[in-house]
Amino acid sequence: MLRNSLQRGRRLLLAGFGGLLALMLAGGLDSLIRLREVKRIEADLRENYLHRAQSLEQIRSGIYQSSIILRDYLLSSDPASASDQVQKWDTVRVTTDQAIAQGVAAAEGEETPLFQNLRNEVQDYWKLRQSVVLTAGGGKNNPYSSGDLVRRRTALLVLIDRIDQINQVQLTSANTKANAAFEALRWRTLWLLAITMGVGIGLAAFTARRTLLMEGELQQRYEEGVRARQELQELSARLVSAQEEERRSISRELHDEVGQSLSALLMEAGNAAARVSPDSTDIRRHVESIKRLAEASVQVIRNMSLLLRPSMLDDLGLVPALEWQAREVSKRTGLRVQVTADENASELPDEHKTCIYRVVQEALHNCARHAQARNVKVEVQQQAAQIVLSVEDDGRGFDARRVRGLGLVGMEERVHHLGGALRVNSKPGSGTTIAVVLPLAS
Repeated sequence: MLRNSLQRGRRLLLAGFGGLLALMLAGGLDSLIRLREVKRIEADLRENYLHRAQSLEQIRSGIYQSSIILRDYLLSSDPASASDQVQKWDTVRVTTDQAIAQGVAAAEGEETPLFQNLRNEVQDYWKLRQSVVLTAGGGKNNPYSSGDLVRRRTALLVLIDRIDQINQVQLTSANTKANAAFEALRWRTLWLLAITMGVGIGLAAFTARRTLLMEGELQQRYEEGVRARQELQELSARLVSAQEEERRSISRELHDEVGQSLSALLMEAGNAAARVSPDSTDIRRHVESIKRLAEASVQVIRNMSLLLRPSMLDDLGLVPALEWQAREVSKRTGLRVQVTADENASELPDEHKTCIYRVVQEALHNCARHAQARNVKVEVQQQAAQIVLSVEDDGRGFDARRVRGLGLVGMEERVHHLGGALRVNSKPGSGTTIAVVLPLAS
């Protein structure tokens, strides 16, 4: 169930973050596209503005040039010079009309009627100039009056004002369009930012909620695991305690019941052998055989009782039990076992004595069975607040990081149950050292 919840939460988080990244990417791309569009609009507006400004400047220049040419024409006394001025005036007129046509074609919105009015007024202006040329005919005696001059100047000023007005309208229109495009981009960016922030906040809230839920579930599972581990440790301790009690009970039963019965059998066999006639060799031989079997059985029962739970551990203390165990191992296996222990090490709680005895028993068993050692050194030192045990052999050693047998596991469980620590130092070819530190109650 926890795994399914984790997988579902992982998929939701991936989908949420993927969607957020996709939204951010789409918003960024859209902003780039809109920004490019704004730049394009601004460039088009600038180009159109410059184009219209150039057209207006050509119109302005054409009107000024036409006025100058007309003045020179009226002041000219030479017919050839007057004809030349008329040609210049026609050229300026054509150029000015082309500029007006371009301005009318490029006009937009409110600019169109202004350009149309400009074109009409310029056409009236051309008619006025044409009438002056036709009536004057060149030379000094021309009929050009001061009233016509005032009218020409007034028309020229009106046209210049109209051109300035159109130019201002163009500039204002360009600024308005650019500001509108920029405002549209700004609002679009703000909306995308708001949407992204909203999705991000929602995703963050969802992630925080899922994280808290998962943390709660993990904490619950962790507490359950801790409780289960504590229960297992307590169960293991109870099993070890029950095992020791059962061993003690069996040892006593073997020693008290079976041992005494075999001892009585041995005594009866001795009595029977004493009463057999010397002439009854077969009966004496059978009685002696029964006596030897009884003696062997008594020795076996005694050894089994001591292996299960040596009575000297309860009666004499830890140090004599360790020394007896060392002698027994030396007799059976040929190992040279040296025991070094403080005398006050025997004055320990029963659990500590049992733990140390069983650890040494298992370590000596491993030395005899696996280590191929010849010498083993056992040291027990009691300090102010702890007791230190060390079992060192000169065997072939092993890789302590990879090899963990049941014997070592049993040692660790016994030591950890008493709040101690067990450390195994061993390398292939360099022997093995087992160090145990058990705390003592104040």
